[in-house]
Amino acid sequence: MLAYIIWDISPNVITIDFFGASLPIHWYSLLFASSFLVGQALLSFIFRSDGVAVSKVESLLLYMVVATVIGTRVGHYLFYEWELLVAQPWDWFLSMISLPFYGLASHGATITILWALYLYTRHPDNPPFLWLADRIVIAVALGGALIRLGNLFNSEIYGKPTDLPWGFVFVRETDFNLFPLVPRHPTQLYEAFFCLFLFAFTFYLWKYKRHTLPEGAITGLFMILLFGFRFMIEFLKTPQEGFENNMLLNMGQWLSMPAILTGLMILFYAQKHKLVTSKTHLMKN
Repeated sequence: MLAYIIWDISPNVITIDFFGASLPIHWYSLLFASSFLVGQALLSFIFRSDGVAVSKVESLLLYMVVATVIGTRVGHYLFYEWELLVAQPWDWFLSMISLPFYGLASHGATITILWALYLYTRHPDNPPFLWLADRIVIAVALGGALIRLGNLFNSEIYGKPTDLPWGFVFVRETDFNLFPLVPRHPTQLYEAFFCLFLFAFTFYLWKYKRHTLPEGAITGLFMILLFGFRFMIEFLKTPQEGFENNMLLNMGQWLSMPAILTGLMILFYAQKHKLVTSKTHLMKN
């Protein structure tokens, strides 16, 4: 039996020569983009099943793409590069908008996606906020699994050393002059598998319980489970930034706590008000 798994996969799918310049196409970029395409197909199926015009998915997708890109990018620099903001605000801004986009924070996307959904649902012809959020999280869970696979191809966000037989040796991140080959927890896979579980769980709730569950229940459960797992998995991860080395809880854990609290509040609100949108209302709009 292998004592560990050697991971030496190139992060590039292919490199294209473009007018004399090399343009690498990354696995992460393809998987990131695929998360929106898969999400669009999934939401189209859900909207069609609920009797809602599928054409609404196209405008919704635009909101989600813009919110995700802005949220993940700003979130990274706000949560993990804030010292640069204080010291050199202009350099902070230039780094944030520079290409390629290295450095994305999922907690930032959580904030901007919820805000984008609020703006989208303000239009009277669009479905209500909680009804829509309960369906968006299904696509988000599946997209999260794809993005974490992208992190695996990038050999990033990996875990601490382990002697478990499924430990990964991230060769491209190993300095052979300083460190030996050290198997580490493949935390990217742990999170990808959990996202697949969340996808199956939320899809099941929508498929079989949506006519009895109050609006917001699926969203609340999703946030509690996702960020509860994120809080726990961070104990296995290596620090992403140097300032986290001396912290009792790392930045990901601190950011997960208000997200869990938000999920609890949404679940409490859902149970208290028990709103259920009628199919007639949705078809009318």
